[in-house]
Amino acid sequence: MGCGTSVATEKQGETLEQDEPVKTPSPALTMKAAVLIQRWYRRYMARLEMRRRYTWNIFQSIEYAGEQDQLQLSSFFTFMLDNFTQLNGNGPDLISQLLDPVVDPWLDRETCYNLIHVPESYTGPRLSFPLSVADTNALLSAFKDQQTLHARYVLQLLYETKKLLKQMPNIVHLSTSYYKEITICGDLHGRLDDLLLIFYKNGLPSAETLYVFNGDFVDRGKKSVEVVILLFAFLLLYPDYMHLNRGNHEDHIMNLRYGFTKEVMQKYKTHGREILQLFQDVFSLLPIATVIDGKILIVHGGISDQTDLDFLSSIERHKVKSALRFPRCSLEHLDISQSCRQTKRTRSTDSSRPSSSRSQNKNQRTPNTRKKRCRLSRQDSAASTSSSSSSSSSSSSLCSPRTPSCLSPHAFPSSPCMPYSVNVLQVPFLDSLSSVPLPSPSQHEQEWKQIVDILWSDPKIQDGCSPNTFRGGGCYFGPDVTQRLLLQHGLQLLIRSHECKQEGYEFCHSGKVITIFSASNYYEEGSNRGAYVKLGRELVPRFYQYQVSRTTRKLTLTQRVRAAEGSALRALKEKLFAHRSELMAGFQQYDQNNTGRVSVCEWALVLESVLRLDLPWRTLRPHLARLAPDGSLEYQSCFEDMGPGIPLPQVTPNLAETLFRYRTDIEIIFNIIDKDHSGLISIEEFRQTWRLFSAHLGVAIDDSAIDDLARSIDFNKDGSIDFTEFLEAFRVVHKLDSKDQQLHEKMDGEKRTG
Repeated sequence: MGCGTSVATEKQGETLEQDEPVKTPSPALTMKAAVLIQRWYRRYMARLEMRRRYTWNIFQSIEYAGEQDQLQLSSFFTFMLDNFTQLNGNGPDLISQLLDPVVDPWLDRETCYNLIHVPESYTGPRLSFPLSVADTNALLSAFKDQQTLHARYVLQLLYETKKLLKQMPNIVHLSTSYYKEITICGDLHGRLDDLLLIFYKNGLPSAETLYVFNGDFVDRGKKSVEVVILLFAFLLLYPDYMHLNRGNHEDHIMNLRYGFTKEVMQKYKTHGREILQLFQDVFSLLPIATVIDGKILIVHGGISDQTDLDFLSSIERHKVKSALRFPRCSLEHLDISQSCRQTKRTRSTDSSRPSSSRSQNKNQRTPNTRKKRCRLSRQDSAASTSSSSSSSSSSSSLCSPRTPSCLSPHAFPSSPCMPYSVNVLQVPFLDSLSSVPLPSPSQHEQEWKQIVDILWSDPKIQDGCSPNTFRGGGCYFGPDVTQRLLLQHGLQLLIRSHECKQEGYEFCHSGKVITIFSASNYYEEGSNRGAYVKLGRELVPRFYQYQVSRTTRKLTLTQRVRAAEGSALRALKEKLFAHRSELMAGFQQYDQNNTGRVSVCEWALVLESVLRLDLPWRTLRPHLARLAPDGSLEYQSCFEDMGPGIPLPQVTPNLAETLFRYRTDIEIIFNIIDKDHSGLISIEEFRQTWRLFSAHLGVAIDDSAIDDLARSIDFNKDGSIDFTEFLEAFRVVHKLDSKDQQLHEKMDGEKRTG
């Protein structure tokens, strides 16, 4: 009975609730709530977009700073070629082969690859030439399964590619009247997954699907060998339907820094050097531009106010092995020192002959034959004025604390942050504004300069043409330069690559310039989309975007931004740590009373003056430094979260900081010296190489400090240095990575409640 009473009571309560009228909020209150929610959401998304943008700026600034470092390292290689002492009988030979490669007769023999035995145990694809569709399908399948093509077939494929490219013009002309559509792809940078996705979405090269890949196939990614092999294979299979332009990373000196050389040597230890030499030859033979229907120009980087397509079509492109190494004959014109000139003459190769040897070719066209010819250079006169002052200086000794006269600080302009950095445009013979009389550039110098502009230049919003000091090579060209070139050659559109864009593509110069970039997740997982553009007979560009990812789809937008932001901030903190002494000196100029504090404005000024990264430092301040209760900034907090991988108490702080800063450069140099790739170098090799490097940089480090360093990293005392342990010792370790995570969570919480 008790149950019946309770049930009746519940039913009665439900009846009363149903009879009670529902109260609806007033329309005004509903609208206020909706506006408030919308305001919170928009504020949250705006802050998220701000974080995404400064993360992008950090990545891009550090990337371009790395390219400037590579130009400086290129000048060091030239220094080593001229001054390197023999290290156990194998020093200069290997370096000169990597930097000034001499054609190996063995590689020119058609049967060279036949001398390599393919074992029965090899389970990868076995190619037969001329290639068939079955061969390219076998390559696609093998690379999807993480297999490596045997060195014998790599050499044969490169040899056949070299023969084909020799027959191709500098500028390839295509017509949409013969093809249904033309697909243009930008930088791939060793991203095999991106290439496979493009082929999956758009189809393999065929009569219906013609491709133009616009350079930068290699470096940075882990599958550069596979990417370039696939592109070359389809080029051999369908030479009419696959076209490749050269990029600034199809350059053997760039490959030393950005991973392609290391990847080849790791995958092909026995025949790696032969493969690299053939890659160098093939890269130098790649066409430098493509024109579609006489209306659309496709180049990797861009143009300058002196770009001459007629001249570019007539040059000997294969003689410019590297855009990072200016012709040596130009240095001889400077008359800096007789000994320096003599060294260069004895080491010069066929690619750096004086212009007089070329003058016999009467049919060779030069840019000077143009009626309207722009001046050769846009450098200020300070470069050549300073270079002339060095002409009377004598040659320095090998281990002098300053650079020898043939690469003196006066011969090349320097920056405050990088004492002897070399900009490929900051070469005295290119300075047309100087009052110092200089000889006219040779044919080879003209060719080199034109190719540098094509491969390295970037567009800018302002009119005019100026040196690309941010990258250190090429130029910035404005809308007026674009318009002038398009009108001069009857073109409508310029398509280029060379710059990563968040959406994979970008318009500029009133729609006359398109940047296309095909490597997704370039900086970090989720950092950017890749894209390709398709052109039909109407020549209207249509863009297709994609993003290769195995994890990004599982993350929210906030999580993706946070992951990319964390990676960018770690890289930025490493920059701060590597320039600690310069930053501390700058802070102390404002902190006369040694309080350990400066204003936020002063802190930002010091960071920008030292690092020159053009970043929003005040916005980044919460992630980099701590504020005191009075609102001033504790500048030593910039460095407290970082430390060395392995403590080395014997190493002086100044030497340790120098090693942190140039760790990547030293890794490249030691990988060159480590001829057998054992990971070990002798202490004597280490000493001599570091003395050369410190002399080149102008870093005053005495021999005892170098000896102490060598002994401290010889952990097992066997007279050799394990380079892996050396790199680990001079790797920046982030001690408080969780701090940023907590900060992000706190900031996100504040935004939600704001």
